[in-house]
Amino acid sequence: MHRLVVILVLAPLAAFGQVICALSSSVPAYDSTKDERPSQDTLELAGQVNAALAPRCRPNCPQIAVFRNPTAANVMMIAVSDTAKLVYAPKFFTTVYNTWGDGAIVALLAHAMGHAIDANAPAAWMKGIASPELRADAWAGCALAGNPLTSKSLGEALTALMRFPSKAHPAWAQRAPALRLGYTQCGGDGAQFDRATSRQ
Repeated sequence: MHRLVVILVLAPLAAFGQVICALSSSVPAYDSTKDERPSQDTLELAGQVNAALAPRCRPNCPQIAVFRNPTAANVMMIAVSDTAKLVYAPKFFTTVYNTWGDGAIVALLAHAMGHAIDANAPAAWMKGIASPELRADAWAGCALAGNPLTSKSLGEALTALMRFPSKAHPAWAQRAPALRLGYTQCGGDGAQFDRATSRQ
């Protein structure tokens, strides 16, 4: 069993903090007092992301608290003091799962977690990527490479990332190469990635 290095579930954090990323076109009135422990299913998928990314950020992996909250803007990464806080809306994850499956949840979690990892343990292979959103996408690609997905599941995961950008994201044509870079850098098959993106 993998020891969770990136994921750390804590008691609710009192401070709101600074929103680093929200995978939504609008940010609703997020209420941190409604934070709850994540579902077991989400925690397991976050563990899969952790297993893929933790070896790449050691020894500087961030601590990330994971919560569910009905007032979250789909998926949010929030900086609170020296801890990163990932918050997701349960209804959103249910919709994503029912439409695109587990791989899509992994991709969205990995993008959000990528922001925290990038801040603590920037990767030398991303040196040419200036945008924080594209670097988080590259980390998401890395996590997808570390999870056994069929071409169909990979395509569905990429579709979910494409459908739910943050307001700061550039166009998909710029995002796909960053995702591919992370995917191939972390051992994924570039040809499989290309087949998956050809369906976008």
